[in-house]
Order: sequence, then structure tokens, then C-alpha cells
Amino acid sequence: MLDDNNVLRQRDPEDALGVAAAQFEQARFSVKVDAPEHDGREINRIIVVGMGGSALAALLAKAWLKGEITVPLEVVRTYDLPEYVDYNTLVIASSYSGTTEEVLAGLEQARGRSAQIAVISAGGDLQAKAEERGISNVKLPVDLEPRMAVIYNLRALLAILAHFDIVNYDRFAEIADCADWLGQETLQWVSGVTTDKNYAKQLALMSVGKTPIFYGGDLTTPIAYKWKTAWNTNAKNVAFYDEYPEFNHNGFIGWTSHPVEKPFAVFDLVSTFENPKILKRFEVTDRLLSGQRPKATTIELKGDSVIAQLLWASILADFTSIYVAILNGVDPTPVPLVEKLKKELSSDNDAATR
Repeated sequence: MLDDNNVLRQRDPEDALGVAAAQFEQARFSVKVDAPEHDGREINRIIVVGMGGSALAALLAKAWLKGEITVPLEVVRTYDLPEYVDYNTLVIASSYSGTTEEVLAGLEQARGRSAQIAVISAGGDLQAKAEERGISNVKLPVDLEPRMAVIYNLRALLAILAHFDIVNYDRFAEIADCADWLGQETLQWVSGVTTDKNYAKQLALMSVGKTPIFYGGDLTTPIAYKWKTAWNTNAKNVAFYDEYPEFNHNGFIGWTSHPVEKPFAVFDLVSTFENPKILKRFEVTDRLLSGQRPKATTIELKGDSVIAQLLWASILADFTSIYVAILNGVDPTPVPLVEKLKKELSSDNDAATR
């Protein structure tokens, strides 16, 4: 089925596969920070407020740069900022659509506490507020599903962190340095490459009809989260993720009993840059759970740097989950249930203010 171009066109009418194939070009996104002036205050903590793909960009940055950033960086995925947010906190409000209500709430709270603020968005109320108030901001290219704009978002985030002297601009440039190589890797997963040579199609066939569970380590847990959310949004498929070493203290035991029938597909996302002790845990865990859960399929991240590996795995997640969507007989692009939820929440908010 995955090698039948007629089926691919019918089940992917908005060409999600084409969007995935072009993602590597986002690594070259030329970022402009508008309203760049700031008062030089000391920044002693960073908060990124975002949901979905916007949060993922921050999680990737945190994993990648944890040995370099000398102040705490927290990702907030709810309505309320931590109480410690103050004048010396940099709050980055990130929403591709610019209408995410959790992010808009965080922006107003940050203003109320006189925090340093920056905005990442492709438009909407968030972008309008940034422009009206002279807030430092990056405007993202429009007309993508937010979950497919992660690399744009990451480039914007690194530009802002460099602008506020949190990281060196070399890190921002390192993303662009991956673009050509990512493009070559992407060519191996496009629809015209047959299943026998296409790793993304092979992984899709391993997991279709099952509930996948993705495991990451200290470095790759954000990627495990990306794979889980890609399955949810693209394939319209339940999926879960977990992280080592925490998994060995609880979830590990769960495999030893119920359910007896285990219709799952298990994937270990492994990086050569991971802590060797965590790599050992992947190996020993699979051996100890032999016969009690499906044998894990190891996805070894490719690339000669941490960021190259993370971006490689992020793009592969989209390709694979889109192929699962096609096998599931669903259109990978729209998320109508999310739109319905937003509409109902908006109606409730309107009613409350009348």
C-alpha cells in the first residue's frame, strides 16, 4: 500500500508527506528579532511558555544545551507561571498560531510581574500584542500546521537566547549547518522510495494496528515525546512515551503483569551522545523483560552532533507517523477535534464575560 502512489494521494490529500520532505529547509530560516532593544538587566532564569510543537522546540533546546546554559530553563505548558517569575526572568511566549490561550495567559502574567519578555509566533493575538507593546519578537513563516514548524521554532528560540546573551550565536548557526545533510537523509524517506529501502515506511509497518510506546534517555526524551505526539496528531493513533532512568523505577514493573495480551510496539530512541549508564539500561531492560513485552526496536539516531541527531529523529517521526496515518486510512493533516475543543472553550469564555 505505501508504494501505491494512488493510495498515497487519496489518503494524504493535503500532501503532509511533501511538508515533511521540506522540513530540513527550516534549518536555514533567516531569523529577524523585531523590537530588539532590551535594558541589559541580568537574566537569572528562563521560562518558555508553549504547547505542542512550541514546547517541543524548547525541550529540544534544553536537552541539547543543558551543559552550556548557566541559568535554569523551564518549559511551562499550562495557564500559570511559577511564582518565582520576576524582573530578572526572561519569559518567552511561544505559539505558532498566536491564539493559544495558555500562552496568552502567560504573557499577561509575565507583564504583571515586570519580567523580560520575548514572543515567537506566526501571527494572531500574540503577535499583535508583541507589536503593539514593542516586545522583542520573531515572526515565523505562516501556512504550516504548528506541529510541522518545530525547526522554525527552534531557530527562533536560539536567536532569542543568543540575543539575550544566554547562548552563543554559534549554536544558532549550528542548526543551519545541518540543513544539507538533513536534506540528503530526508530523500531516503520520501514516498517515491520503495518500502524495501525506506526506513520510515518500514517503521510504520512495524507499528500499524498497535499502540506504540517510545522510550528516551536524558538526551532523547524530548524526541520520544515528539514521536508520541506525531502518532497522536498525524496518525490519529494512541501512543505513549517514557524516559530512562525513571522508567526503571516504576513503568518497568508494569510490563511484568497485565495486560496479558500486549498489543504494543516498543521503540527505544538511542543516541551515541547519551550517558553510557543510560545506554546500558536500554540493553539490560530489554533483556530482563524478554517474553513479557514485545522486543524493543532500537532507533539509533544518526548525525555527528547532538542537534543533528535530534533534528534527524524529529523529521523521521513525521514521515513515519504520516505513513501510519495512510495505513490507518486517515488524513494526516487536519485535527478537527482540537479545533472543536478550541471553539467550545472560546464559547465558554465569551459566555463568562457577558
